[in-house]
Amino acid sequence: MKRYQKVMMSLLLSTALAGCSMFGDDESTTSGINGTNDVTGGANTAGMGDGSDFVGHPLDNPSSPLATKVIYFAFDSSAIEPQYEAVLAAHGAYLASNAGVSIFVEGHADERGTREYNVALSEKRAKTVQNLLSLQGASGNQTEAVALGEEKPVALGHDETSWHLNRRVELIYPAH
Repeated sequence: MKRYQKVMMSLLLSTALAGCSMFGDDESTTSGINGTNDVTGGANTAGMGDGSDFVGHPLDNPSSPLATKVIYFAFDSSAIEPQYEAVLAAHGAYLASNAGVSIFVEGHADERGTREYNVALSEKRAKTVQNLLSLQGASGNQTEAVALGEEKPVALGHDETSWHLNRRVELIYPAH
């Protein structure tokens, strides 16, 4: 059954990516660090826009799914919620078209559960996201899964809102 779910998720993400007009076939890149257009830092920005006149790095475009770098999870779950599928498809495609870019896929959990359980759950979340990125073309050496458990909460409350904010995976682009 799990294999069936993985195949279906892969097909769903591939279909979403294929039907999305934000990823064009234009292979132009900017030279960035090498001198002539340092706005994008050398990243391939072909087709990453949404038609707006945004000038800057594609990861900073607020109109792009690439601007979303935090994926939230349901309680005791490592399943990707549907609203994040396009976000992960965009990040996977971005990584696939920019072989020199790498990211940390940082998994987190809320404070409930033992330390060992939370580390294992946060690792499972990070690996789930990492696997989806690789299904979209990111190579294995571009992503590193990190499990932090409950050690770095973003919300310090002891309520559902705080717990929800702490059940997450962060996509961290170190060179950006």
